[in-house]
Amino acid sequence: MQTPWLPDGPLEIVAGTPPGGGLDRTARALHAAIDAERLVDVPLTVKNVAGDGARKAWTYMDAHRGNPRVVSISHPNLTSDKLVGLVAFDHRSYTAIAMLYTEYIAFVVRSDSAMRSGADLLQRLRTDAADLRVALSTALGNPNHIALARLALHAGADPKALQIRVFDSAVDAVADVVSGKAEVAAVTAASAIAGLAGGQVRVLGVSAPERLPGVLAAVPTWPEQSVDCVVGAWRGVAGAADIDEAHVAFWVRTLAAATASDTWRSDLARQGWSPCVTTGDALRDFLERERADTAVALAGLGLLRADPQ
Repeated sequence: MQTPWLPDGPLEIVAGTPPGGGLDRTARALHAAIDAERLVDVPLTVKNVAGDGARKAWTYMDAHRGNPRVVSISHPNLTSDKLVGLVAFDHRSYTAIAMLYTEYIAFVVRSDSAMRSGADLLQRLRTDAADLRVALSTALGNPNHIALARLALHAGADPKALQIRVFDSAVDAVADVVSGKAEVAAVTAASAIAGLAGGQVRVLGVSAPERLPGVLAAVPTWPEQSVDCVVGAWRGVAGAADIDEAHVAFWVRTLAAATASDTWRSDLARQGWSPCVTTGDALRDFLERERADTAVALAGLGLLRADPQ
């Protein structure tokens, strides 16, 4: 029987957004759970490698090829960025380790906006889509953009007609709405919590199958508003290329223990995250299905640039 691999030096969890961004929140929640449960005997740090819509983090991972002590928070953009032609790499370029949870998309306006409900946003899309200024985080073609496109199509608008501004993180997209430069932001729901709690923003709807907990509990889902828009952005963990099965097994064990902890469950509830822990063949199968589904969605937006095979 092969001896389980254990790290012989410091561990890093790489986050492709700055402190406070969506990927950073995932990394820090994992760090807190691993630390609280004392799951590793070596130093563990979160390293923010922000920029270029979270793509700089994967360049950093390329520099650590074969190094099992460095992992990155993974997300659907690895698929969509390649399909829209932004990068030459995708999930297949790294080592898939685990999917952890899904967070749904919130549509955020400033608290004094004339849009006070999901119906108001749909009406703007129906009558004035070309003048609607929208802020998105990280990249065109991601789940936020796909959720926005579904709303536009429901309203009878052309999703390609919207004025879209893209930011490196959801924090920046929400700030753009608060400043009045954008009228609405499509961001992961947890990214709206601080502004919602502080009275700076209003959330018109979330792309979830059921209402989210906490301060988002009062926000109706799009299905409640008779819109077929259930779109989630999952978060997971990926390793560098060329690590072996023993390295993956270490991370799978560690993440299983971390995500079973009270510390992690508390973060799930606080941030409105929906657990969906998946590893191994089931994860790889999911990534291939997502690739095919995303290619169809991006083709409808006129954004598909790469061969989806």
